[in-house]
Amino acid sequence: MARVTLVEAVTMALAWELQHDESVVILGEDVGINGGVFRATAGLQQRFGDKRVIDTPLAEVMIAGLSVGMAVQGLKPVAEAQFMGFIYPMVDQIASHAARMRHRTRGRLTCPMVLRAPFGGGIHAPEHHSESTEAMFAHIPGIRVVIPSSPARAYGLLLAAIRDPDPVVFLEPKRIYRLHKEEVEDNGEELPLDVCYVLRDGTDVTLVTWGAMIKETLAAADQLAAQGVSAEVIDVATISPLDMDTIIESVAKTGRCVIVHEAARRCGVGAEIAAGLADAGIFDLLAPVKRVTGYDSIMPLYKMETQYIPSVKRVLNAVNAVMDVS
Repeated sequence: MARVTLVEAVTMALAWELQHDESVVILGEDVGINGGVFRATAGLQQRFGDKRVIDTPLAEVMIAGLSVGMAVQGLKPVAEAQFMGFIYPMVDQIASHAARMRHRTRGRLTCPMVLRAPFGGGIHAPEHHSESTEAMFAHIPGIRVVIPSSPARAYGLLLAAIRDPDPVVFLEPKRIYRLHKEEVEDNGEELPLDVCYVLRDGTDVTLVTWGAMIKETLAAADQLAAQGVSAEVIDVATISPLDMDTIIESVAKTGRCVIVHEAARRCGVGAEIAAGLADAGIFDLLAPVKRVTGYDSIMPLYKMETQYIPSVKRVLNAVNAVMDVS
């Protein structure tokens, strides 16, 4: 069993599907010869040929439109947006066509495509390279939005996304692409979509997060344990549709909740989770729900990005605030 990074797990999943399903094709800017900006598709064109791994022009709207056309005609395209900040020209095709295809044709056609995009800050990138606008896609009916936070979940969730009959936006947190390695068996076994993953059991407070913020959230949980506070950590993994049942069940046990995400605060997915708790878990809450988020501003350049991304200290401060409420 290989020990791989998150980005290597993405490559493994893509290779498995290319090998075992002839309808799968990969397309995007520099995904072939160069293997992608982050080398997520490294070696795949050499292995499977340029008819299966296709280098496209620098034309995001074309990549998305071509993927929709391929998907409704029996292929399973896996398109790449080099960075989430380049994804906006694709939104028209995703929202107007991919998301509506099943509804528009009353089930006659589906749109089994995946749109992959590295997202989030923390790599000292310029403007448009550090976006965390996952809530924008979560608001569009008909699209799944999936965000892995470990090599094993990247492998299993990407397999499930490619096999899903409907469109999936698959956002890869590039700050943790090569953060650590774990053992991942390359056996083609997918993980379930639409469910949260409980990474750590706890009894005093529920910490809810996804993507790269798993790193800071788990670090905060470790420090809380040293202080005698038992934190349950939940990786949302699929932010749309959202598995509120797992979160509500956890908060029923702990009575407190802190939601952590890198995206801007206003209208973020954290607000939807907090609203769900207010609706269905209000009588279990012993303190108001706290959110630790990015700020309502453009992600700053690298000298300031560490001030934007939620820190372990900010998570601890939020936990201390909810623990102080009786």
